[in-house]
Amino acid sequence: MSSVSRLPVSRLSVLGTSALLLLLAACGAVPDEGAAGAAAAAEAPPGVLTINTSPEQGRIRAAKVETIAAEVPAAIRAKGEFLIGTSTFEPPLSFVADDNVTPIGVEEDIASLVADVLGLKLRIEATSWENLFLAVRSGKYAAGFSNITVTEERKDIYDFATYRLDQLAWEVPKNSTITSIAKPADVAGLSVAVGSGTNQEKILLGWDRQNRAAGLKPARIQYYKQAADTYLALRSGRIQAYFAPNPTSAYHAAVSGDTKVVGTYSGAGPTLQGLIAAMTRKGNGLAKPIADAINALIKDGTYPKVLARWGLSTEAVPESLVNPPGLPREQ
Repeated sequence: MSSVSRLPVSRLSVLGTSALLLLLAACGAVPDEGAAGAAAAAEAPPGVLTINTSPEQGRIRAAKVETIAAEVPAAIRAKGEFLIGTSTFEPPLSFVADDNVTPIGVEEDIASLVADVLGLKLRIEATSWENLFLAVRSGKYAAGFSNITVTEERKDIYDFATYRLDQLAWEVPKNSTITSIAKPADVAGLSVAVGSGTNQEKILLGWDRQNRAAGLKPARIQYYKQAADTYLALRSGRIQAYFAPNPTSAYHAAVSGDTKVVGTYSGAGPTLQGLIAAMTRKGNGLAKPIADAINALIKDGTYPKVLARWGLSTEAVPESLVNPPGLPREQ
């Protein structure tokens, strides 16, 4: 999972160790809509996104849709609870609020909307990436919402209902003369940072091999263990671009105002648009109602409001799909 996502890849945490441990232990119900987020971040300059990081999220909520709620398996309907797991520990995906306990983020917001439409009470547990898959497979969690990419191998064991595009992003300083990175030649000769062991590193190394074979200048690839170090290098000019998961780059650019995204690329590569999805145990009957709930939220305009809240409007899907084509099997 790359900062999320993709296959078994590493992720750059933007949380401190204590906050991460608290998130791993956190477990609780979604707060009721009521507090308007008085502890939201101070008003930001024009063009900079203001994010409410208080535990009182004042989340966008949705109404129950009886016809879709009726699709939920009887045992889950009777229990009245939608227990989901998450394991992404960075904004804007899933992180802890200012109280260092309450899980917040776009994953929680979308799960909250789905629970509303299904007429269920949402409960969130934060866990490790490995345990998330085990807990969904065992039936402990009804679903996983954790920036999970649909893959053909995973479809053997799990069902999926898509809700975001799986995108990688090219982030550069706000004042950079680079206006677009869309193909291998665009990175020839550039100094680029990328996470070690990530899907984006695999893509970047492939681009660099193509450039070398074509007689173009090689990229100067740099690795940093902490996101803060990467952004310091970007601001100081030691690197010219950062290739990372789009959610974290788009969020950083939106809230910091000192970088910009100059290109996105499918996490599945050039021939397939990768998709992020809610993951359920194979055959448990939840994937279709989750997809139907998301489609209802797309239709009524609630879904795009949540993505906009976290600076992720470019990752909107036109329709939620059940078990679409995923990343191909490893050869």
